[in-house]
Amino acid sequence: MRTVQNGQATEKLSVVYSVHVVEGGEQGFLDAYERIRRSVASVPGHLIDRLGEPIDDSRQWVITSEWETPEHFFAWQQGDDHRALLEPLRRWVDQTQSLRFRIIQETVGART
Repeated sequence: MRTVQNGQATEKLSVVYSVHVVEGGEQGFLDAYERIRRSVASVPGHLIDRLGEPIDDSRQWVITSEWETPEHFFAWQQGDDHRALLEPLRRWVDQTQSLRFRIIQETVGART
């Protein structure tokens, strides 16, 4: 299904990456994420990244990103640079889960 925004069809992809940061690894994780964030910002088709910090002591962080199309994301994910870029992050996490969704509806709140 394609979403229509401003008269144009889109096939955006949302990626949710949940990571459990090892105890005491928050700063290392944040440093690794910062390098990833800077690099992915220039990847064709990348729209936005968000980092969610837990509000409790669970150490469960969430990275979300949006892509113009699934093909843009998979081209980046399957590239050689992707593995090398994420390797330093693996040191700071002990559990991961990655979910991918096509955006089929989007509601934007009122802006004042």
